[in-house]
Amino acid sequence: MNLANVKLLPGLAATVEQARSQTIPEERKESLQALIDYIQSKLAAGDDINLNFICTHNSRRSQFSQIWAQTAADYFGVPANCYSGGVEVTEFNGRAVESIKRSGFRVTKKGDENPVYFIFHSDEAEPISAFSKLFDDPINKGQRFAAVMTCAHADENCPFIPGTGSRIPVRYEDPKKYDGTPEEASRYDERSMQIASEMFYVFSKINKPQV
Repeated sequence: MNLANVKLLPGLAATVEQARSQTIPEERKESLQALIDYIQSKLAAGDDINLNFICTHNSRRSQFSQIWAQTAADYFGVPANCYSGGVEVTEFNGRAVESIKRSGFRVTKKGDENPVYFIFHSDEAEPISAFSKLFDDPINKGQRFAAVMTCAHADENCPFIPGTGSRIPVRYEDPKKYDGTPEEASRYDERSMQIASEMFYVFSKINKPQV
């Protein structure tokens, strides 16, 4: 969905503007180039663009990555399908959910044990479904996807991921270590903002075919 003429939710629009103004270090741009190249090659070939962001518990970084990548893809009109998964099922961590809310997303919840969260970035678009799951959960595209590894543990302990057409490490520091500290909320927001800025950078670099 091309959101060029669609209004993001007001608080989210302000967060996106802030994210797009962030300076991304050159070494991070180098890490992101493989993801840019993958998306561009799939788009040029007319193939589906399926991105599966993977972290061990699918509770924090991979969820942030899925949500911001899908938002950025929709914002720039790139037809990407963004998913997330892990190697253990836990739940979308409540601290990360609250951070997403502070960013300006509208969030609704269904269920109590490993609940499904529906994340809205605009009034017009379908919500993003977010819950903890294995990387090969049926809701994800099981074949021909890029495995984007967002944490070192999953990257180092999953030598083979069935169905992946490409494996791309884009690691992020875990905000979990700040749980229960006075810095908790600010550190979650900091990680979310880093991921937002990088996902918007990635999709801003994609050249769409002229129609």
